Amino acid sequence: MNKHAVFVVALSVAGAASAQEVIKIAHVGAITGPVSYFGKDTENGARLAIEALNARTVAIGGKKVRFELVPEDDAGEPRQATTVAQKLVDAKVNGVVGHQTSGTTIPASRIYHTAGIPQISHSSTSPKYTQQGFNTTFRVVANDTQLGSALGRYAVKGMNARRVAVIDDRTAYGQGLATEFGKALLAQGGSVVAREFTTDKSTDFNAILTKIKAAKPDLVFFGGMNAVAGPMLRQMKQLGMNTRMMGGDGICSDEIAKLSGGAMADDQVVCAEAGGVEPSGKAGMDAFRAAYKKRFGIDVQINAPYAYDAVMVLADAMVRAGSSAPAQYLPQVAKSRYKGVTGPVAFDKFGDIRDGTLTLYTFKGGHRTLLAVTK
Repeated sequence: MNKHAVFVVALSVAGAASAQEVIKIAHVGAITGPVSYFGKDTENGARLAIEALNARTVAIGGKKVRFELVPEDDAGEPRQATTVAQKLVDAKVNGVVGHQTSGTTIPASRIYHTAGIPQISHSSTSPKYTQQGFNTTFRVVANDTQLGSALGRYAVKGMNARRVAVIDDRTAYGQGLATEFGKALLAQGGSVVAREFTTDKSTDFNAILTKIKAAKPDLVFFGGMNAVAGPMLRQMKQLGMNTRMMGGDGICSDEIAKLSGGAMADDQVVCAEAGGVEPSGKAGMDAFRAAYKKRFGIDVQINAPYAYDAVMVLADAMVRAGSSAPAQYLPQVAKSRYKGVTGPVAFDKFGDIRDGTLTLYTFKGGHRTLLAVTK
């Protein structure tokens, strides 16, 4: 073969490589700020999925494609979330995994809907997210109605708590969860003996805790995140309150023990994760956790496997549609029947996951301990 022929072959190979379609899937979470450990966790989960897809060489519409993760940080701030969403729309991403909190996911969802880009949240639980009438919004975890109901039932039946003080951090997530919990508590015959509010950036809770202490509750329910719950537990101890605390997935990682400064007693906190695998899926989840630790050198916090499945659901829909164009594959997302690490992923008419599982935990020695998986 002469030099000219070699040059032509090289050009054709380079042309083929450059013609390979790059599919951009964005992940948005709070990579900075007080809940950055959640955002980094889910970004890692999404990255692991992207790497797995590229390792197996996926073809869409008969052509091999390469997936690329587009990571963005909204710092858990609604205003920043909308700025990031518009940036991703302008970048013409093919799909979005995120956002992380309900307060950021809901305002961003309108922007993705206007652009027709499918969005799957791996952790947002407010029912409002999927009740906006948008055909682009999906989630792979149970919502607050399901979560609050399970916690309300367990508070009364599992913990024998009848008198409950309820606090929320005024975010869409915290307020929504506390409201749903309160409904379920009353339905089970319990009562709310104190109703207090704080913010997701507060550090001093003495005033509200003093009021709550006077009400003598069996349990304190907190709708919010670890960054507030940890210091709150420390101040409860300082006030001589040995009262148990309950909350959702926002307080359901080992981070709460660190943030409490060692004030959290064994079995004092009960929380629920919007998700969790039943016994039949344990081997798959264990394998995922091992792969995650091998790749990143740390343990899964909470939602990394849901971010992983969200990426895989988008890719699966593209393969079935034979296209990565959002308008072409969006209908296939709605029809998903995907067997994920977290279990079967299928959506109802609103975009909520069908038959979503919930996992109840407590903490022993500062580490999360399984209580039960339920629906």
